[in-house]
Amino acid sequence: MKYLTLAIILFFVLLACKMKTRGENADDFVNSTVVSTDLKNSPASTSPFKNYLHVNAFEWDVTQQDRPDLIDEKKLNLLKSFSGIRHYLDWMRIEHKQGQYTFNPNRNGGWNYDLIYQKLKEANIDVLVDLKDCPDWLMNTYPEKQRANDNVPAPYGLDRNKPESYAIQAKAGFQFAARYGSNKNIDSSLVTVDQSLRWNGDKANVIKIGLGFIKYMECDNERDKWWKGKQAQLSPEEYAANMSAFYDGNKGKMGKNVGVKTADPNIVVVMGGLATADPDFVIKMINWCKKNRGLKKDGTVDLCFDVINYHLYANNGFLNNGRATVGVAPELSNIGDVADQFMQMAEKNTPNVPVWITETGYDIGEHTPQRAIAIGKKTASITQADWNLRTALLYARKSLQKCMFYMLDDVDSTSHIQYSSSGFVNGNLSRRPSADYMLQTKNLLGNYFYQATLSADPIVDLYKLKQHEIYVLTIPDQKGRTATYNLDLGSSKQAIIHTLQPGKDVMMSRTVNTIKGKLKVQVSETPIFVEKR
Repeated sequence: MKYLTLAIILFFVLLACKMKTRGENADDFVNSTVVSTDLKNSPASTSPFKNYLHVNAFEWDVTQQDRPDLIDEKKLNLLKSFSGIRHYLDWMRIEHKQGQYTFNPNRNGGWNYDLIYQKLKEANIDVLVDLKDCPDWLMNTYPEKQRANDNVPAPYGLDRNKPESYAIQAKAGFQFAARYGSNKNIDSSLVTVDQSLRWNGDKANVIKIGLGFIKYMECDNERDKWWKGKQAQLSPEEYAANMSAFYDGNKGKMGKNVGVKTADPNIVVVMGGLATADPDFVIKMINWCKKNRGLKKDGTVDLCFDVINYHLYANNGFLNNGRATVGVAPELSNIGDVADQFMQMAEKNTPNVPVWITETGYDIGEHTPQRAIAIGKKTASITQADWNLRTALLYARKSLQKCMFYMLDDVDSTSHIQYSSSGFVNGNLSRRPSADYMLQTKNLLGNYFYQATLSADPIVDLYKLKQHEIYVLTIPDQKGRTATYNLDLGSSKQAIIHTLQPGKDVMMSRTVNTIKGKLKVQVSETPIFVEKR
């Protein structure tokens, strides 16, 4: 029960970090057209489609309810619907007192992170660790009325424009990366674990270094949180200073045990997802880096992040000055245009730096302003599944390199509060259709790469894996519209039509004959997959 309580508390902490757009109602879109139909010029993706099928999750989504130090195999199996997770890791979990780190099990909650990350790696589930929120001992440096665990990760009163002010967080990043990264050549005297627990899995004479479980680390979450006040909000320049410390100890100036890259240069450091999806915030961070970190030998800016990261949820708020009342099908929202803006900004200012979206999704609750709607005979749960999968397809089309959904489970599917029912699984650990669709699509299309879009309405995407081709066809609407599309399969005499199935592990598949390479395909608002034979 206490872990459920923790989940509820953390949910509303995260909820406060999600003051996204708001808007009108579902009827606004009955006669809508696609926001952007210029799809045929989309470049081929460099990421396999499985990279767009990640989900946000917590420790308790892997472990047994009454034994946080043991894995729950049923929960782990649920996570296999996805190819990766974004792990919300509260900083307090690994540093319960300043300078005292515990991992196996941790002092704050009893989770065995060694085991969790090992099992996730063995299951081929990538993990982005989001080290977030202030420990109590750091939060308590703030005046009593300003204390919150999502405060700025620097002791109260320090200059937020200086990387040194964030040294404590950057030291925690070093310790985590030293343990779970891939670098085994670390001076063991720099690695420390609290030995005060007689049941601790870390023995005094055993220093765990370079376990190789983690490849990605994120510096906090939504640090542009304007709605929380200055005790929690960082400007772009302040956050760049924060990230410079977290990244590599401000280019090594802060000591040998400070910064993720100092511990493991191979770890990919991701900037915290932006709550306000504003590319200009990133540009200001780049300018700070140019001024304060300088240029590399190749003439590029010495950045303090390896990945650009933002959050955005598709709803009707973009039509109504940011006031949302209902979720919207991804193609009818502004998320595609915002993705274009981020990609154009990145190409111009940081070539070869990937762009990720690490929070997006839909509720199934009947009254939340982020809800998926029932359409015809489709329940809200089926629409949620359609829209989530179509969101992943959209981001592949837009050349982002990863997409992560919020989140694995929900707190209250009956709540009126946004993001309260965005889950992919039910309370009884059964999959919702959203998870079914993710699993089925991962199994069929996961290793394929998006190549081109052949039609805008219906949307017809071509995916390839070596000589193999799969076409994904979707009606980009939200009123139950259907169409017939004449698909040209060249010289192929046959094709396999794959259809998504709620409640199943795999799609329904049937082999059909073409007529001189042409195949008439019935297309709906649920994606359908045609495999060329």
